[in-house]
Amino acid sequence: MSLLERIHSPADLKTLSRPQLDQLAAEMRHVIIQTVARRAGHLAPNLGVVELTLALHRVFDSPRDKIIWDVGHQSYPHKLVTGRFEQFDTLRSLGGIRGYPSRAESEHDPFGTCHGSTSISAALGFVVARDLKGEDSHVVAVIGDGALTGGMAYEGLNNAGELGKRLIVILNDNEWSISPNVGAIARYLTRLTTHRFYRQFERDVYELLGRVPRLGARAQEAARRIKEGLSNLVVPGVLFEELGFKYYGPIDGHDLDLLMHTLGELKEVPGPVLLHVVTRKGKGYGPAESDAGTFHGVGVFDPETGTASKGGRKTYTHAFGETAVEIAAKLPNVVAVTAAMTDNTGLKPFAKRFPDRFFDVGMAEEHGVTFSAGLAAAGLIPLTTIYSTFLQRGIDQIIHDVAVQDLHVVFCIDRAGLVGEDGGPQHGAFDVTFMRMIPGMVVMQPRNGEELRDMLWTAVQHRGGPIAVRYPRANLPEESLPQREPEILALGVSEQMRAGGDVAILALGTMVAPALAAADALAAEGISATVVNARFAAPVDESAILGLARSVGRLVTVEENVPTGGFADAVHQCLARHDHSTTPILHIALPDQFVTHGKRDELLAKVGLDAPGIARRVLEWVRAHQRQYS
Repeated sequence: MSLLERIHSPADLKTLSRPQLDQLAAEMRHVIIQTVARRAGHLAPNLGVVELTLALHRVFDSPRDKIIWDVGHQSYPHKLVTGRFEQFDTLRSLGGIRGYPSRAESEHDPFGTCHGSTSISAALGFVVARDLKGEDSHVVAVIGDGALTGGMAYEGLNNAGELGKRLIVILNDNEWSISPNVGAIARYLTRLTTHRFYRQFERDVYELLGRVPRLGARAQEAARRIKEGLSNLVVPGVLFEELGFKYYGPIDGHDLDLLMHTLGELKEVPGPVLLHVVTRKGKGYGPAESDAGTFHGVGVFDPETGTASKGGRKTYTHAFGETAVEIAAKLPNVVAVTAAMTDNTGLKPFAKRFPDRFFDVGMAEEHGVTFSAGLAAAGLIPLTTIYSTFLQRGIDQIIHDVAVQDLHVVFCIDRAGLVGEDGGPQHGAFDVTFMRMIPGMVVMQPRNGEELRDMLWTAVQHRGGPIAVRYPRANLPEESLPQREPEILALGVSEQMRAGGDVAILALGTMVAPALAAADALAAEGISATVVNARFAAPVDESAILGLARSVGRLVTVEENVPTGGFADAVHQCLARHDHSTTPILHIALPDQFVTHGKRDELLAKVGLDAPGIARRVLEWVRAHQRQYS
């Protein structure tokens, strides 16, 4: 029996000898590598925190003590030692364990995470609740240096320092988030050492020693070395000390003895403390150590070689990246903005081709949106490329800084709809709703790669205010993109794909293909269906909607968004405005609940957004309606 098989809870770690902990660390890395190779997931960040995880659970007593993992990309080792080893092979699969911490999954997950920069605020909530209830437990927040680029982390630090309550924050510094970090601590240190007071001190010492007889240049060299030593000694803790934290470190995040000793000592320190640990992303697996970006979130791969399995067709993300480069080559005022997602949004070729026109703002979506507003106000056209789930963090900025000022920002919303194995908090289920509600916002979704190119070209040529293109985490339906120039689409104009007289199906984006397949199935049942590629959720094609309401009489809307406030609501409002509110209409959308994790195709079938599900719903509805009026 392996050591890992004997670990059913963190308490079992305390019975192991010191050499056994090293053996357990090796076993954990092996299991993580083999499992992620089969299931895909986050590899490099999890390999980097194995020793830190063991030290935390050896020193603290979960679930009495609370350990909160920021983002959750590094929670696999935590899951392995908190009773989930036997289920670990089901990682990220339908019905299996999740890829992130989840309160519903384990008592050792006190707070669910998957968006960055939340851990300190949540941990402070636990701290205040602990003190109000008169309890005596420890609360630990583990945050990466990538998540520390998000403003919310500093809001949490500021509040925690002001309250002065007992809290341990561990800064896991591996110089990466998903893309290599921009900004963050390293640049803060640089800014601090270039502050005018620091530079004046350096100058004074340098000049003073340079005037000492017989010393001159040698004294000045000595002064330079003293200055470097002082900066290394003092600077790392200055920011955190100013925020009210006692700063410790940096220490080696792979030295288990040092980690356990330090954490044990910090348990006795009153007030908020921050421990700075330095780890290596991908630790213990050569391919991930040498290419942490690729192996941050990886698909299925060969664990022996690290070679990824060959993918299928090109994805929407790939098509977006290629089109962004094509557009930028034609329009010199086009720039690209992303939030720590250079590779995963397809913008790596853009960054390489146009480095001066590419901006990664770090894990700071709110800043990214307002930064884009500034770019637009100054006459540039930003392609602001952010996952749907992360763009939720910038709603206020989209409204206040972009839309109110009618600025031409192009929101390129990747991962719109169901994203698959990452699950509930990562699904892009709300963007049609929150973008469509904003006055003046144009919201488009393509049905294929060719239409994506047209929509992006339409967006940059738009002469109005903000405009959004949403697209899924999915393969393109076609094998290759046509070699033609992109076209400008007329705003708010749909495309009829198929004619029928019994029911009209208005489908948005990814739902067009299954709607067409559903129409074939309905035809076999004697139901003739019109299928419309809606293209626009805002503004909708009022002429087409009203025409179908008069000619066909029964409408169905299909969208990969929550039902409230989405495309269906836009169609309803259109009918109501033109006195057609009695037109029978069926809405097919994501359920009014958080969808679980699993393969994208599995989830679409589960929620009834595949062709059989759409056909079944429409058939039942049309027949019920026919019986009602027969």
